[in-house]
Amino acid sequence: MDLYEYQARDLFDAHGVPVLRGIVVTTPEEARDAATRLGGGLTVIKAQVKTGGRGKAGGVKLAHSPEEAAEKAAQILGMDIKGHIVHKVLVAEGADIAEEYYFSILLDRAERRYLAMASVEGGVEIEQLAVERPDALAKVPVDPQVGVDEAKADEIIAAAGFREELRGQVRTAMLRLWDVYRDEDATLVEVNPLVLTEDGRIIALDGKVTLDDNAAFRHPAHEALVDQAATDPLEAKAKALGLNYVKLDGEVGIIGNGAGLVMSTLDVVALAGEPLGVKPANFLDIGGGASAEVMANGLDVILGDSQVKSVLVNVFGGITACDEVANGIVKALEILGDAATKPLVVRLDGNNVEEGRAILAAAGHPLVTMVGTMDGAAAKAAELAK
Repeated sequence: MDLYEYQARDLFDAHGVPVLRGIVVTTPEEARDAATRLGGGLTVIKAQVKTGGRGKAGGVKLAHSPEEAAEKAAQILGMDIKGHIVHKVLVAEGADIAEEYYFSILLDRAERRYLAMASVEGGVEIEQLAVERPDALAKVPVDPQVGVDEAKADEIIAAAGFREELRGQVRTAMLRLWDVYRDEDATLVEVNPLVLTEDGRIIALDGKVTLDDNAAFRHPAHEALVDQAATDPLEAKAKALGLNYVKLDGEVGIIGNGAGLVMSTLDVVALAGEPLGVKPANFLDIGGGASAEVMANGLDVILGDSQVKSVLVNVFGGITACDEVANGIVKALEILGDAATKPLVVRLDGNNVEEGRAILAAAGHPLVTMVGTMDGAAAKAAELAK
């Protein structure tokens, strides 16, 4: 889960990372009040969107009074920044910036470890810096068993080239940002810029945080960080039902048991549907226990997608045998009743496959078509969707 800047700022503050005061608002009037509460002087009005390039798009503006803060907020609210509509802005204290730096910790999947990156040349062009002058961006591996302790922080600081007089403050900031990364189960913590102010303070002026959804069970408080307005309603419904579902932009609904099988099914449907202009509509893994209730819940979510024109159920019987899956499909259709209106293509294979096919044949449901192979089932589902 990617956080908004103001949410990242709040996490930083909770872990002792030095930040400036800020208030998130949704109207120009609230922006005026926020600027007044922050002292009535210089503030920065920042669009809250989960994408980069806000400054270049005009989503970050300076204001020198509460009235100007309201004006700038009115200009930013409602903006479209790379497909993201601005519904909130952060009214933050201004700062006299002397220098800008960069620091991040992220998950390096390829190396199965963490990676810390730092530069004394931070700012909006950090991506360009990484391409044009990669030596200016220090990359230091971090052992997950050790993390960023004082010795590792000093190694990062030396590799990035921070001046001696800054190292104490920078070390403290890095250690506390590591606390955010570790304690919140993040996969990314980034500060750009980490600034030195004219009065000699090191402050995290901006922040990006990505939290690991797989660790959400350890963090009940993270539920409050979910942007419900931006969550796809079908994905929200599937999550509430305990289903592994991802909405895609296509016409063939996919149900399978096992992530690998579902991924393979997506590929086969995409290939079969390409000449017809038909694509997979979702990823839905019902796991090993394809009970009637689970199957009904999966079909209910998929059939609720107005883009779906047909559904492919692709199951390989293992621990859960094909006859159990077939009974689940029959009972699911009974549970859904008139809500089931779109054709289902069913491919069963594996444990008790003949028994499973016999159950579906005996049921004789008009929406169900059985196909013996995955390629054939994908072709039939694409044809029906077209």
